[in-house]
Amino acid sequence: MMEIILDLVSWIFLLGGSFFCLTGALGLLRFPEFFSRIHAASLTDTLGASMILIGLMFQAGWGLALPKLILILIFSLLAGTTASHAMGKAALKSGMKPLDMQDDGPKDEAEEEQPWKP
Repeated sequence: MMEIILDLVSWIFLLGGSFFCLTGALGLLRFPEFFSRIHAASLTDTLGASMILIGLMFQAGWGLALPKLILILIFSLLAGTTASHAMGKAALKSGMKPLDMQDDGPKDEAEEEQPWKP
């Protein structure tokens, strides 16, 4: 009975992680600009890969694979979020603007009074 519950929980995490990886991949293809795309990539990296690794942890049990999967998860969370942040910051410094900051024509007076500041 316990094996069935562990398999069920494991498959829920594996399918959830697969769903986030798929939606993140679609976001990379469909989003209009760089900052939206790195958001989709970081979503895939943090949620998708993390849920898949957690599902694999449930499948691995208390064996030798569990500490390795935990280390992979920790490294993935630290490296992925840091890389996404660094790419976003580098894009801002190079002059790239987010979609809501691009000049799309005349603005209202209310928008000109409250400029966006990083």
